[in-house]
Amino acid sequence: MNQTSFGKDNKGVEYTLYSFTNKNNMTMVLSDLGATLVKLLVPAKDGSVKDVVLGYDTPQEYIDNTCYFGTVIGRSGNRIANGRFKINGKTYQLGINDNDNNLHSGPDGYDNRKWDVKAVDEEKNSITFSLNSPDGDQGFPGNATLCVTYTLSEDNEIILHYEADTDADTVMNPTNHTYFNLAGHDSGKILDQTLWLAAKGFTVVHDHQAIPTGEIALVAGTPMDFTTAKPIGRDIEADFQQMKYVGGYDHNYALREAPGERMKMAEAHSDKTGITLEAFTTCCGVQLYAGNSITPQKGKDGASYSERDGFCLEAQFYPNAINQENFASPILKAGEHYSSTTSYRFSVQ
Repeated sequence: MNQTSFGKDNKGVEYTLYSFTNKNNMTMVLSDLGATLVKLLVPAKDGSVKDVVLGYDTPQEYIDNTCYFGTVIGRSGNRIANGRFKINGKTYQLGINDNDNNLHSGPDGYDNRKWDVKAVDEEKNSITFSLNSPDGDQGFPGNATLCVTYTLSEDNEIILHYEADTDADTVMNPTNHTYFNLAGHDSGKILDQTLWLAAKGFTVVHDHQAIPTGEIALVAGTPMDFTTAKPIGRDIEADFQQMKYVGGYDHNYALREAPGERMKMAEAHSDKTGITLEAFTTCCGVQLYAGNSITPQKGKDGASYSERDGFCLEAQFYPNAINQENFASPILKAGEHYSSTTSYRFSVQ
């Protein structure tokens, strides 16, 4: 492991970068700001190494922007309708930061906080970040602790293991918001990169606010279908109301009814670099987001980012699951232990 300064934010808080490299010359670089994946350097078919995740050069840029590049989201990823829910008959109110709803537990999200480094295992290329969240934090009940362990394996797999505990029933639905571009973070649009998804259904949304209706519709015969691999951009401008609501792909794909054993959820590929990404999870859903709302901005290493320059595969419970009886519940009960694993494995084809 190599440890270097990431610099300070405008309040004078200093952050650190932690770098791990395996025998195949693949490198992951993480920060204690947001437990963020800042860089992911992957060997390409021409012998070069490509950084395949979007990000920024400084901590303050992460804090100032709302794209959530590479960050850990908590306590609850995705949207909660009206920022409101009930647990044990009591109503809780979160902040409203996305139309009429709460998105990614903001505005005071885990993505903009300094996490503690709980453990480092240099033999396993592994680091564990920990965050304590007091009762009432963001509006959620219960004193909760969330730990995220990143491991870089020798077969080029980056593994994210989440664990959490609480002393009162609460929502626990963490995820990671990395934007991938398999041609390199500075290469522009991801529309020609191919994607396969295991899901045969997706959660239908009411309108542009992207809150699910509770219906799970089949993808077959629609532009939502990735059960056969296709370029992400092939149908992204299709005249399909669900996609017109959100400007392309920004939907939860239903992998299964409830969390379970590790399964392959996705595979993506770039012909330009030959880099293939296989994604696995124990979660029940994955949000495919094709970067529809990335505003023109400066990224790391002098790159310029704009819409559809990266795609996200955010493994999680279904959106607004806390308010949908027919969705698997994201409630973590007092004294129970939350555990989930999502991983991304890279190869060259």
